[in-house]
Amino acid sequence: MADIDATFDEFLPEALRFRAPAPLVDIGANLTHDSFGRDLEAVLRRARAANVATLIVTGTDRAHAEQAVELAQRYPGLHATAGVHPHDASRWDTSLAAAMRELHQRPEVVAVGECGLDFNRNFSTPAEQERAFEAQLGLAAESGKPLFLHERDAGPRMREMLRTWRDDIADAVVHCFTADRDTLYGYLDLDLHIGLTGWICDERRGHHLRELVGAIPLERLMVETDCPYLLPRDLPARLKGRRNEPALLPWIVREIAHWRDTDEAELACATSDTARRFFRLPQAGEDQENGRAQQEP
Repeated sequence: MADIDATFDEFLPEALRFRAPAPLVDIGANLTHDSFGRDLEAVLRRARAANVATLIVTGTDRAHAEQAVELAQRYPGLHATAGVHPHDASRWDTSLAAAMRELHQRPEVVAVGECGLDFNRNFSTPAEQERAFEAQLGLAAESGKPLFLHERDAGPRMREMLRTWRDDIADAVVHCFTADRDTLYGYLDLDLHIGLTGWICDERRGHHLRELVGAIPLERLMVETDCPYLLPRDLPARLKGRRNEPALLPWIVREIAHWRDTDEAELACATSDTARRFFRLPQAGEDQENGRAQQEP
């Protein structure tokens, strides 16, 4: 415990110890990443200190989805998604489909995904990605759970596939949205939700988002770190190791509020309310009660 206490006290400089004006929901936290293996409890303590009360742990393949479920069982305020990322779409087969279908029945799993299309890197071919995505759209329709979507350089094809399924699936969020105005409006026309990350804090790549955030209806907007990735570039102090973590979500909310010309507390409340409705989560305060019940012998 001494090492954890030291990590809690020393990892974040004083200038980076933000606290949100209202409890936040981080809808995309890759807490199964190896970089969190040594100090996860300290990471969660820092998140609570920052008023990041609820975290959706992203499951990008079978192994990581199962790990996300285990974390959700162990820690109050954590929930899981289960899907196959487009980078791993070449692995999709009947066995994997059956495993995902089983995971989607777990109460800890609140969304199908991370799934979608990524035509930027094409670690799996476009054809393989579309096959896996189509299958997971079917699983989402079957389970009735919302979709947690990934898209990069594939907006037109993503919208085309989603349009075919839109009447059959529940809500869907395009997580870590980084695309252009036309793509954004196309997703909004499909009644999708939008997840924003620290990309908006990147003056090299994210400056265009600053002009777009005001076009996202407040009831469709959610926030996320996508940690350990996408550490905000405009933090007021340097951070060792460049690993992003949930405790920095309040800074992202502050930036979004600034560019929307919205009160920070209002944005914090609205995005959390939207996330709780979207993922069908307990109301604020209920997570801790449920967590205590889980940990009782």
